[in-house]
Amino acid sequence: MSLNARFAVISDLHIALPQTIWDIPTRFHLVEISIPALELVFNHLERLDLDFLLLPGDLTQHGESTNHDWLQRRLSQLPYPVYVVPGNHDVPTLLPNERSIGLKDFPHYYRQFGYDNPDQLYYTRKIFPGVQLIGLNSNQFDQTGKQRGCLDAPQLAWLEDVLAQTKDKLIVVMVHHNVIEHLPDQAKHPLGRRYMLDNAPTLLNLLKAAGVNLIFTGHLHVQDIAYHQGIYDITTGSLVSYPHPYRVLELRTDNLGNRWLQIESHHITSVPGWENLPEISRKWMGDRSHPFMVKLLTAPPLCLPQHDADKLAPSLRNFWADIAVGDTYFDFPDFPPPVRRYFQTFSAMDSNGKPAFIDNHATLLLES
Repeated sequence: MSLNARFAVISDLHIALPQTIWDIPTRFHLVEISIPALELVFNHLERLDLDFLLLPGDLTQHGESTNHDWLQRRLSQLPYPVYVVPGNHDVPTLLPNERSIGLKDFPHYYRQFGYDNPDQLYYTRKIFPGVQLIGLNSNQFDQTGKQRGCLDAPQLAWLEDVLAQTKDKLIVVMVHHNVIEHLPDQAKHPLGRRYMLDNAPTLLNLLKAAGVNLIFTGHLHVQDIAYHQGIYDITTGSLVSYPHPYRVLELRTDNLGNRWLQIESHHITSVPGWENLPEISRKWMGDRSHPFMVKLLTAPPLCLPQHDADKLAPSLRNFWADIAVGDTYFDFPDFPPPVRRYFQTFSAMDSNGKPAFIDNHATLLLES
């Protein structure tokens, strides 16, 4: 089947009405701009004749019912279909409390946006002729109430059945937590693994067996495209965090029947009151980076002494901002050789060590 579709991805919106904004001095992202930034994106997208829009989680600041209410009303006004999945911030607790909704409440807010069965936290929908979307819930809670990224057994059984029944379609999977590593040893690193799906290998095996090529994720707040055994995990940075990105993508089929995905990234550069948004948000992130960089330096595999970490951390002030941009090459020639080599591994390189700048603008061949 010939596929030609245009769609967009906006991730980690963290919508926060002014009266709900928390004053958290350590947060990297700017929820203060969430609504005006989203409106600017919608203004752009409404001129593009989109076929659909994907929102891979963290729709709200921290699961507030008023923010979910506002967003679902705003999405219902758009001229194209929208599909969502929950992020960890959308359902921060298993049961509702005075501040946020509970896990099972989420589908009831988004019945128009994928959840035709509001009693189930995952779904599948035909979203375009020849394209089937599978929206997964990666939010689980252990016996102590701690939230983790995982697909439970009933969801995996449902997914296996859906994959077996879906034939001759391009299957697109959307889930909040990362499925393929976007950072070196992300699944093992104490700072990186919380952004990964705990049972990612199980999901990848199911998708590979079914010939699935495309996964859309969020959560990490970076622009990155990861590839593993025929599958792309396209994660999109947060709209409220530097560099304030979103993506516009086109599926097309050539004369030989090959399917291609063209990806273009766009950025919000100004909102009222924040006229030089990239400069402000990059500085905002850098000003809050020192504790995070010290943790990275003192954690495995570097395990540097605190004194050495404190000495090197200022040189890494903009490291996470540069990770978030994507397509960055890192080198710190004044660092000790083992530390220098470690940070070089975060560079945008292919398996042969050559530059591979595909995180923001790329044309990907989808293997059949």
